[in-house]
Amino acid sequence: MSAPVTFSTFTTASGHSFGHAVLNNPAALNALTLPMIDLLDPQLKSWAEDDSIAGVVLSAAGDKAFCAGGDVVSLHHASKRVETGVVPPEAEAFFEREYRLDYRIHTYPKPILCWAHGIVMGGGVGLMVGASHRVVSPNARIAMPEIHIGLYPDVAGTWFLHRMPARTGLFLALTGAIINAGDALIGNWADAAVPHDQFAAVLKAVAQTNWTGQFNPDKAVLSELLKQFEVEAPIGLLHTHAEEIDAVMNQKSLADIDQSLRELQQSKVTWLANAAQAYAHGSPTSAALSFELMNRHAGADLADVLRLEYQASIGCCVHPDFPEGVRALLVDKDKSPKWNPANLNAVTAATIVDLLKPRFEGKHPLNDLD
Repeated sequence: MSAPVTFSTFTTASGHSFGHAVLNNPAALNALTLPMIDLLDPQLKSWAEDDSIAGVVLSAAGDKAFCAGGDVVSLHHASKRVETGVVPPEAEAFFEREYRLDYRIHTYPKPILCWAHGIVMGGGVGLMVGASHRVVSPNARIAMPEIHIGLYPDVAGTWFLHRMPARTGLFLALTGAIINAGDALIGNWADAAVPHDQFAAVLKAVAQTNWTGQFNPDKAVLSELLKQFEVEAPIGLLHTHAEEIDAVMNQKSLADIDQSLRELQQSKVTWLANAAQAYAHGSPTSAALSFELMNRHAGADLADVLRLEYQASIGCCVHPDFPEGVRALLVDKDKSPKWNPANLNAVTAATIVDLLKPRFEGKHPLNDLD
């Protein structure tokens, strides 16, 4: 079997090289597994320390997807192998190493060109959004749909969603709505829209360019290079429906937002109605957890965000909604999850406190993030 992530380098006109990492499981829409993380993170570290490497390209095999999210099915099965209330060791390993990888990308000392085509969801957004140069295809379908599986927008989602215009990030967190390339550009999830069929031409242009090996000059050069290939992105859905979204989300409490979203199910705008229906079908606990984390992370440092998200994700693994949501959507695929509790008004403050409490001994597993 071929490796789930492949690596290569190519030489540029200045004699510097670029590293090229390719997510290589197109049959699973390049869903991010722990073995993929354990290949990708040390290679990025090695390239960061190699003076001959001027930058990195991160892309994915196949035409359908960059990355459809994390491998939550494996976590579901792991939760079934331990007693109720016990954290699966696979979950501890997955979330710690995934968040380390995301942090490395956010803080990488060299330009990273992330080529995100097609489906980009959950953990795939986490890989994309931290790169210095985020390219999305005009037909990209992008979402943070964790509320549908009893999780929440992790991979620093509660940090970058909060930084979107108005309360559109909270709207996406609560509904898991699919957005387009135009939304990604406006929301600062992406920097350029380029057709996927131009990927080879972009790589050729990178190879024909002189690089300095210095981050800031090379970052500027790569930005100019991408402008040659940019096309107009589709009009953002969030922008088109900004007034309706603001009317729903500009409420004093989550309970009020809940009521407004339920009323929005009657909207004549199909995208808005579908988003509201998705919220109503999602986990009430996930909604409350997302709301709490986004409020906490208003001005938080990225490392602190990932540390608290680690605690939240581990907490979700011992809460019934996460394994149940994965079962209903991705394992049995009956799409009929039995959330516990079933209603938002039954989610107590004590439940959120329990989800967020540390479940480790000694120092935080991500204590060393700067």
